[in-house]
Formats: sequence, C-alpha cells, structure tokens
Amino acid sequence: MKPILDFLQSIASTPAFLVALIAFLGLVLQRKSVGDTTKGTIKTFIGFLVLGAGADVVVGSLTPFGDLFQQAFHVRGVVPNNEAIVAVALKEYGTTTAWIMLLGMVFNIVIAATTSFKHIFLTGHHTLYMACMFAVIFTVAGFRGIGGIVVGALALAAIMSLSPWILQPFMKAMTGKDDIGLGHFGGGGYWLAGAIGSLIGRQAEKKDVKVRSTEEIKFPKGLAFLRDSTVAIGLTMMIIYVIVVLFAGPSFVKEYNPEAGNYLIYAITQGGKFAAGVFIILAGVRLILAEIVPAFKGISEKLVPNAIPALDCPIVFPFAPNAVLIGFIVSFIGGLVSMPVMAALGLSIVLPGVVPHFFCGATAAVFGNARGGWKGAVAGAFVHGVAISFLPIALMPVLGSLGFAGSTFSDFDFTTMGIYFGLLGKYGQPAVLLGLALVYGAMIVGTIVTRSRRSKTVGAA
Repeated sequence: MKPILDFLQSIASTPAFLVALIAFLGLVLQRKSVGDTTKGTIKTFIGFLVLGAGADVVVGSLTPFGDLFQQAFHVRGVVPNNEAIVAVALKEYGTTTAWIMLLGMVFNIVIAATTSFKHIFLTGHHTLYMACMFAVIFTVAGFRGIGGIVVGALALAAIMSLSPWILQPFMKAMTGKDDIGLGHFGGGGYWLAGAIGSLIGRQAEKKDVKVRSTEEIKFPKGLAFLRDSTVAIGLTMMIIYVIVVLFAGPSFVKEYNPEAGNYLIYAITQGGKFAAGVFIILAGVRLILAEIVPAFKGISEKLVPNAIPALDCPIVFPFAPNAVLIGFIVSFIGGLVSMPVMAALGLSIVLPGVVPHFFCGATAAVFGNARGGWKGAVAGAFVHGVAISFLPIALMPVLGSLGFAGSTFSDFDFTTMGIYFGLLGKYGQPAVLLGLALVYGAMIVGTIVTRSRRSKTVGAA
C-alpha cells in the first residue's frame, strides 16, 4: 500500500504532472483528436516546467540576498519559509500529511461538484504544505489515526475552495472572464490588498479622478526604457543587490561564495538572474493559460459543472508586470518597518523572508492595482507585508515543538488557518470539530443564497 501511496503523492505534489493530467482528462472528455490531446497535454506540462524553472532562478537569486541582508544589517531572528518548516515537519508527520493531501483533493472536487464554490485547486506544492501544517496542528490538538486524517482533509478542502473563491471578483476584474482562478494560500492577504485597492478606487471615483494603473506610469523621455518591465526589474534589483553587498562587505561575499569573483560583478549578476527568472515565469504562464483553460472546459462540462481551475500566483503576473516589482519592494519594506515594532513590543523578531515577500507581495500588488491603480498596489502590498510579518508570531505557539524550529509558515492563509484551528485545538477536539462545522455551515449557506439569487435572476429574465 505504501508504494502506491508514495506514487500518488508524487503525482499530486508535482504541479507540472498534476496539471498536465488535468489537461489530458479535459481534452479526452471533449473527444479531441489524439494530436490535439497530445499537444495540449505536453504544452501544459512544459509550461509548468518553464514556470517552475523561472521560480527556481528567482529563488536562487533571492536566497543569497537574504543571507547577505542579515550580514549587512546585523539582524537575526525567525525566518518564515514554507519549504524549510515543511522539510522539518515531514520527518515526523509525512504519512499523515500524504493522506490528508490526497483525501483533501478528493473533497475539493466533491465541493466543486456539489456547491457554488467551483474552484479546483491545482497548486500541488501548496496543497502539500497546507496538508503538512494541518497534520501538525491536529496532532497537537489530540487527533490520531483516521479521525485526524479526515478532519485534516476536510479543513484542507475547505481552504482549497474558499481561498480562490474570495479572490474571483478581482480575477474577473483583471481578466474580464471567470475562466481562471488563483490557487495560492496567500488568498486572504491578496483579498485584503484588493479590498484596499477597491477602497482607493471608489474614493477616486467620488472625486472624479482617473485611477492610473501601474502599467500607465509615465517615465521622462530619458527613462522611457524603464517601460520595459524586464529592464526595470533587472536594473532595480541590480541596484538593491549592490547596496546590500556593499554593506555586507567583499570579505563576507568571498566567504559566503568562494566562486563569486568580484563582489560587485556578483551583485549585478544576481540582480540580472532575478529579472531573468521573472521573464521565464511570465513565458511559462502564457504557455499554460493558452492550453489549460480550453482543456479545462471538458471537466467543467462533463464532470464538475462550471468548474474553474485555480492556479499558482505567477498566473497573475502578466496582468501587471510593473506591479510585480513594486509589490516585492513595498511588501519587503513593510517587513522591515515591522521589525523595530516587534522589538519594542518584546515579540520574536520575524525577518523579512525575501521569497514570500516577492511571490506574495507581488501578487498582492497586482490585486491592489486591479481596482486601485498604482496607489492600490503600493498600499495593498505594504499592508500585506506587515500582515505576513506579524501573523507568524501568533502561529508559532500552536505548532507544538515546531514552533521553536527557527522557521515557520509564511503566507497569509497558512498563518490564519493555523491560528484559527490551533487556538480551537487548545480547547479540545470538540472545539476543533465545531470550528470546522461552522466553516462548512457557512459554505452551505453561501451555496443556498447564491443558487436562490440565480433562480430569481433567471425567473425575472
């Protein structure tokens, strides 16, 4: 049984393979030709590999940046990083995590088929991370065996359905359609950024002022080359990297990476690699969107009526490339501003994790920009940066011994869901079950209300 479980977990936790299988199923259900089915499946698979390659390049550029930053400014503390905390947790909770993940994905499909929450969450690695966190949370709360797996899977399926659902109005504002969703467990933070952007947009509307998108920023003629997002991102990151390296010192750079060569050339190269990674991500996203949406139509029509694929956060980057850079920088600033406040309050110091501040901060800015323009992007990303700095502090106490591992979960939904169920767990298993029942009760009520409104609309027409 274990080899089969390991194989299924490998499929589910490999985004490119999982999404390619979904595309294949959709094309088969539409009875596409062998040629079209093969082309759509392979291009979807390759698109996700391209996206993943771009993400690896970005992470490879940001990892030394974080280490150099700590050396440059002499700060130490807890570093939020999903991959790091999951790697530690899987040693003890690996089997439980696998079962929660697989059963949670099944429950997610059932929810999409039977309720108004139509998103099928396709970001495999985030599903694995959330399953791992729930395995820890519910084990600490006293759940064991089958009971803990089922409760964890139900909690996982709920957030897999709710997170993309709350973001769909903003996705529609960006794309003009309802055929794609965002499947990334920073959803609460992105919704907050979008809500801030909406508020700014409404205020501008009242004053009869046009909301200017980040993509409409006008540069002086001499700086017109910055309209190219790849150039703007590359130049900005090169400058930031050079500043950090100058403060860290050439001797530390040499010690950190003996093959770095000249420290300034190293800094400029790392900044360029960051821009290259973003460029690759955007290329992968375009390839995926061209194939997955038409392929998913088969699933929507045959298996889950009106299903919406929920994909990883870089899926929104092409809609506002300038906001991507703005969001990263401003969210990171939010993390920096939070540090002295934490110190003054006597709290654990959460260092700005450059990976979550890039991927999540950039996404938050795109959502803020959707309705609030560049002001919404800046305000939304800053508030998001502060939120993902303070929320991990409240999460650490409910993770048991993992709360002292030197790292913790970083993204908004991980922290809020962990805090919610973790605090309930302190009052015993009945409190956890009641909290889970309240979530599903709200989803049922939401489905009834939505369907009632639709039937009235149809009747009026």
